[in-house]
Parts: sequence; structure tokens; C-alpha cells
Amino acid sequence: MISLSENAVHKIKTLIADKGADAGLRVKVVGGGCSGLSYRMEIDAAKERDKIFERDGAKLIVDKKSFLYLNGSELDYAEELMSSGFRVVNPNAKRSCGCGESFVV
Repeated sequence: MISLSENAVHKIKTLIADKGADAGLRVKVVGGGCSGLSYRMEIDAAKERDKIFERDGAKLIVDKKSFLYLNGSELDYAEELMSSGFRVVNPNAKRSCGCGESFVV
């Protein structure tokens, strides 16, 4: 299970407003970054074997491999003075880099 914060729901709905009913935010875990793994996000449509998490009309799409790293996480969105964006609060991450963009499980 991956949960969505209220702020993430609002931002996803804003981003997909003109993309159609099948669109959602895809979150992937890919190799790279200074700690070994990093997150990649894009607007996309679900594929056959994806897991879909939905809250109040906002869809989060995760492929099965990435779900192994993301299970139990929460997706949040924050707008702050120095940075804005989605953040994954991942209890499976044992360590992350200083910038928070990559992690180790």
C-alpha cells in the first residue's frame, strides 16, 4: 500500500486535469543517484501489470518492481521557499543522500 497526502492529491489532480481519465502520476524506482537508487516521476497511463493507488480521484501508478521498494510509503507534495515538489516518505529507505534525491534500502 502506498498512501497519498492531501497535498499530493491536489497537485496530481491539477497536473492530470487535461490528460484524460486514465492518466495518473507514475512513480518509479531506478538505479542512480549518489546513494544507489532514486525516484523518477512522470504523468502516464496505467499499464496491464501496474499497481494503482487512488484517493479522491488522484491516481498513483507504480510498476511491480518499484512497488517492492515503495510498499508502505507516503507520497506528499510541498511548496516551500527554496524548493517545491513531490516527496516520498519511504520507511524502507535505510539511508539517503544529503539532497534527499537518492536512497539505499
